[in-house]
Amino acid sequence: MLSSMVMSKDLSKYDYVYLGDTKNLPYGEKNQRQILELTSKGVDFLFRQGCQLVIVACNTSSAQALRKIQQNFLPKYYQDRRVLGVIRPTVELIKAGDTCVIATNATVKAKAYTRELRKLNSALKISEIPAPELVPLLETNQLAKLEKAVRKYSAIIENKKVKNLILGCTHYAIIGDKFAQSLGKGIKLISQDKVVPIKLLDYLNRHPKIDKKLTKKRQRKIYVTKLSLDFAKNARTWFGQKVKLELAKI
Repeated sequence: MLSSMVMSKDLSKYDYVYLGDTKNLPYGEKNQRQILELTSKGVDFLFRQGCQLVIVACNTSSAQALRKIQQNFLPKYYQDRRVLGVIRPTVELIKAGDTCVIATNATVKAKAYTRELRKLNSALKISEIPAPELVPLLETNQLAKLEKAVRKYSAIIENKKVKNLILGCTHYAIIGDKFAQSLGKGIKLISQDKVVPIKLLDYLNRHPKIDKKLTKKRQRKIYVTKLSLDFAKNARTWFGQKVKLELAKI
């Protein structure tokens, strides 16, 4: 089994376990120690469910905790498992042009996007913009306030005169179309709901030994750390009306 945030047609044959840490949202306002501790517990839970490959589908965790999990946690506890993030696959789509990243406070503070983008093209001009209110508004479906916030950040982004905008939080894919409409056609929008499935499929094609370990019965399990009406409503939208949420004891 593997844990992932999205599935394309080519990936639908795999079994998936999804964990949403609804009890501890938002991660973007926490410090690195807290983020590492929570992410490690989440990864450990998914491995205990039988997952062989975990996609950390949180940019904040990818920025603040992924490297330590890969370098310290895995060698100590799960040498035969793999954990991947979402930042490196995303920046690989940027070939040229000044780039803006909109993300949580913790992701921006880590400067992970700037580091990874500079590795690919040292000449790029990069702006990282914190948008702390977007995740809470998305989680609680405050649509009117979301519209206002998108317009506010779009104006900031346009003033940067960039060619690329990275939506540096997986939540933001939900409002990707709103940013696209607000910004117009002059800026290339990069959203991780499009990026991750393609990159994940490519990874599995390049690592057949890992792919062979993954079970392929099209099963889905969805866990949360706290049951809430808002998340249940969102889950039905994302995964279908018959979705069953199970409480994860972490």
